[in-house]
Amino acid sequence: MSLIEQQEKREPQKNAKEHELIYKDEIYAIVGAAMEVANELGSGFLEAVYQEALAIEFEEQRIPFISQPSLEIVYKGRKLVKEYFPDFICFGKIIVEIKAIKQLTSIEEAQLLNYLKAADKPVGLLLNFGTPKLEWKRMVMTEIH
Repeated sequence: MSLIEQQEKREPQKNAKEHELIYKDEIYAIVGAAMEVANELGSGFLEAVYQEALAIEFEEQRIPFISQPSLEIVYKGRKLVKEYFPDFICFGKIIVEIKAIKQLTSIEEAQLLNYLKAADKPVGLLLNFGTPKLEWKRMVMTEIH
């Protein structure tokens, strides 16, 4: 028996589930719908155009979504007047934010993280239709202790 085989026998195999992306199938479906919109419209339109087209594509692909839901913000147990309005919440658990800009930056990432925190959702997607090829970024909210 080789040294590698001996090590494999001694070390317990890690559960493959530990390394899987959460909501992988849902993210795949959302990005696929966004790619369809990007392929059909190309770049150059306003964000609102992509939002409307993506809502149509979500309907066609039977992706459950809520468009521009209101997210309340709480400070010290008190609800603030200011609310956030992400572009979509899909599958009841993934926040989707659309942009039509030259490149995603830390500003857009911070916006999505704020939405995730306000909505108490673990996963969000930034979709940028402002580039020749759809740019997207999956973000996960992790707790910091």
